[in-house]
Amino acid sequence: MTQQDIPYYAAAGNEVSLFEQAWKNHLPLLIKGPTGVGKTRFVAHMAARLGLPLHTVACHDDLTAADLIGRHLIGDNGTTYWSDGPLTRAVRQGGICYLDEIVEARKDTTVVIHPLADHRRTLPIDRTGEVLHAPDNFMLVVSYNPGYQNFMKSMKPSTRQRFVALSFDFPAAEREEAILRSETGCDEMTARRLVSIGRSLRNLKDVDLEEVPSTRLLVYAAVLIKNGMDPVVACRSAMIESLSDDREITETLMEVVLATFGR
Repeated sequence: MTQQDIPYYAAAGNEVSLFEQAWKNHLPLLIKGPTGVGKTRFVAHMAARLGLPLHTVACHDDLTAADLIGRHLIGDNGTTYWSDGPLTRAVRQGGICYLDEIVEARKDTTVVIHPLADHRRTLPIDRTGEVLHAPDNFMLVVSYNPGYQNFMKSMKPSTRQRFVALSFDFPAAEREEAILRSETGCDEMTARRLVSIGRSLRNLKDVDLEEVPSTRLLVYAAVLIKNGMDPVVACRSAMIESLSDDREITETLMEVVLATFGR
């Protein structure tokens, strides 16, 4: 794999070396941070950097243990056969199994990863009677957004304490500008203005937002602007309308955009 094949990622600290150490020492990794700050990109970058296959599972409320491990299916001739789920495939084949936003899955589902996330590194499959032992090139990585946690959606301590943990946050301004330029090819001034808007919106105190604009949304706006869209229209479409359905709130947010791009 060449350097060009590795997804771009601008390191903020020691996360690359920590990931590599976790990988070398067979330690599972937990990545915490807001939506859209690069958690998934970081995992893809590290998988490519280490030359490992990446098995990604987007967790959700209806995710069952069978969705992760596998189930018996009925074939065309009426006979049943076993079909591995993504977690089982990752254990059999090796590579990184990435469970994205793991707290979205039901708690009784996430318990199935416990034997993989401690010294046993095993995956029992009750339906087939197998106990799979993870190969040396297997790594378990999970992520979640602590800002979304509440009593009903939080990671159980018995699960969380099985992992080495990394915390992600919004990039510093200079790093975020570099990300926009690298991802979209936009000019320096556009990147600087978009980052300024993002930071201003993140610091608003009197606006009720479930989430503030992510780096991902800034990238979307930069793509539209780079391809000829009016910057104000691009920011409304790629950022502001994604943050709220409340017209009064969106108009308040647009004031920041207008002040930056000047209308």
